[in-house]
Amino acid sequence: MNGPEIDITFAPELHLFVPAERRQGPSTVVTDGTSTLGHVVESLGVPLTEAGLLLVDGGAVPVSHIPAAGETVHVEAVERPQQVPGAPLRFLLDVHLGTLARRLRLLGVDAAYENEDIGDPALAALSAKERRVMLSRDRGLLRRREIWAGAYIYSDRPEDQLRDVLQRFAPALTPWSRCVACNGPLADADKESVQDQLRNGTQRSYDVFAQCAACERVYWRGAHHARLEAIVEEALREFGGAAA
Repeated sequence: MNGPEIDITFAPELHLFVPAERRQGPSTVVTDGTSTLGHVVESLGVPLTEAGLLLVDGGAVPVSHIPAAGETVHVEAVERPQQVPGAPLRFLLDVHLGTLARRLRLLGVDAAYENEDIGDPALAALSAKERRVMLSRDRGLLRRREIWAGAYIYSDRPEDQLRDVLQRFAPALTPWSRCVACNGPLADADKESVQDQLRNGTQRSYDVFAQCAACERVYWRGAHHARLEAIVEEALREFGGAAA
């Protein structure tokens, strides 16, 4: 590019995305005179899903702003909790975030998940069609224009991923209300109606059951319940919600 020069800084939360030389205060960028500020920010490594206010000489501008020579730009991180207007808050997770999807569902959060790699174009189209927030660690996927809304998952540890999503979006928590396998709604079920899906030991040991209205999977408080309950209790303690 050979056009107007601007000075740009990034909020510390965004330093992960930019080269080391752009983390130490203002750095100069030569623009082409026609690209938008949003395009410039993304070309420097920051997905627009992670950018908050774009400030030019101290005033907020839209991503469509065309930078002019001598402007000073500051890119803030997205505000938390982040508001997602225009649709019920629900998520779409890529193939690498299966554990996070199951934990969100455990907490009653609507979290669609693709357990096969259907490709970035298909994921982006699904996000737009169903108006779901795309969650991914793939920066390229989050740069796709057709995504309705998105968020970068910063950690590779499921417990940190869950905390990040709950802190960023503050979804309503209704634990034990969704199927962790398919995301469908759970309803109470009597033993007689589900007994053909139970082993003899389960029939003898448990009396309280729930069943998914979508895939008909049956749930009870079995050997893994204590571990799952610990996840639920920690989330409710830190982020609130309604215990079920």
